[in-house]
Amino acid sequence: MIGIGDWGLGIRLAIRNSNPESPIPNPNEHHLMAIYLPERTPSAVEMLTPREVVAELDKHVVGQAKAKRAVAIALRDRLRRQKLPADIAEEITPKNILMIGPTGVGKTEIARRLAKLTQSPFIKVEASKFTEVGYVGRDVESMVRDLVEIAVEMVRQERAEEVEEKARQAAEERLLDLLLPPSRAPMPGEEAAMREQSSRTRERFREQLHGGRLDGRIVEIDAQPSTAMPHFELIAGTSMEEIGANLKDMMGTMFQGGRPKTRRMKVPEALEYLAGEEQQKLVDMESVGRTALQRVEQFGIIFVDEIDKIASRGDGAGAHGPDVSREGVQRDILPIVEGTTVNTKHGIVKTDHILFIAAGAFHVSKPSDLIPELQGRFPIRVELDALTRDDFVRILTEPKSALIKQYTALMSTEDIELRFSDAAVGRIADFAVRVNDTTENIGARRLHTVMERLLDEVSFDGPDLGEKTIIIDEAYVDRMLADIVKNEDLSRYIL
Repeated sequence: MIGIGDWGLGIRLAIRNSNPESPIPNPNEHHLMAIYLPERTPSAVEMLTPREVVAELDKHVVGQAKAKRAVAIALRDRLRRQKLPADIAEEITPKNILMIGPTGVGKTEIARRLAKLTQSPFIKVEASKFTEVGYVGRDVESMVRDLVEIAVEMVRQERAEEVEEKARQAAEERLLDLLLPPSRAPMPGEEAAMREQSSRTRERFREQLHGGRLDGRIVEIDAQPSTAMPHFELIAGTSMEEIGANLKDMMGTMFQGGRPKTRRMKVPEALEYLAGEEQQKLVDMESVGRTALQRVEQFGIIFVDEIDKIASRGDGAGAHGPDVSREGVQRDILPIVEGTTVNTKHGIVKTDHILFIAAGAFHVSKPSDLIPELQGRFPIRVELDALTRDDFVRILTEPKSALIKQYTALMSTEDIELRFSDAAVGRIADFAVRVNDTTENIGARRLHTVMERLLDEVSFDGPDLGEKTIIIDEAYVDRMLADIVKNEDLSRYIL
């Protein structure tokens, strides 16, 4: 049995010995021709079954079992595809997901946690931020370019970690060269003795450096600017803000290149700076770019939020007004979801196998108001449930980053111990549900505003309190929140 990691290794070796643009010359090993896998695949996720993926998501998101099942299956299908022969693998497209549900129920969090679990390049974009081609604003292809930049930084950090020890050793040698006093020229016959003395002195300084006895010393470092030629790339469809950023980088390189700048810094800071320089020398950015492009094409995830905001209202008004631009954005998004090529400064990206997860509340419009072609590209539709009082109680206590755990940890930095009774937690959930019912329903985000109001006094007076153990019981919650919740007009502004 060959695992995904073994396949990635086989393909990686083949790519090194051949041109990635041409077929790999081994007709007997069809699976090596399937896909150019990233050089580093998430080995921990390869063994996760859909049930285990859901269990991992349960640690961070309460409820929404149907949505978790859908993303777990989509993730497993991507791994299954990697094991197929080339002719079949290229035909299998991702099963894009459309999440439908009110705000604050966990749509974004599910996608974000899934990306973190798989170590995949992930970006969240707002559909309402894009404009149709020809209008001022961001074009839809920028989401792919931004995803590539995220992947490049991910791969660069991985490569930097691999060479970190070697870079630190080189930085230490450079720092010792700066710290050691200059030696006089050796007289005839003194070369061996002076080399030995210099070596002893260097080792003595090295021991002092490791022991922290040189941390207070100041050294001067010549910071070398980039010697690369100014790089400017104008891609069709590039927005004005991206052109401006490119121009700024290019002009800065032109007018500052070639002039080293002397910086004075303490030894620990100098060591970190020099280690960063050595890492940059050891990391091959061309290889990083290639790997990032492969990773985006095979494992990229784009989360398109607020997709309902670009849907026509479905009331006959779609032929004029803002709905024209909305449909234009849908038409621009369609080829990217279907599969197209996007030019980036690191190379061309094919979007055929990027997983798209779209989400929207669809209060005013409905999924059928999207253009039919775009609807067909999101075959899996999941409706997320509105949160109940019991869900709020679980959100406050169960996840790894539960709100009560967060506030308890924050106040522990002031040596204050917060203790929440079960009745108090239930009371907080009651108040959050009541405010959501009487004002705007913003889901679990309401708990943030309720908790901030609840702990307002403790947060402000905490450093001056003599009693460092605070009991949050039902009476405390009523005292802090009851009057505001009763006054509906006041709760609209405070909660």
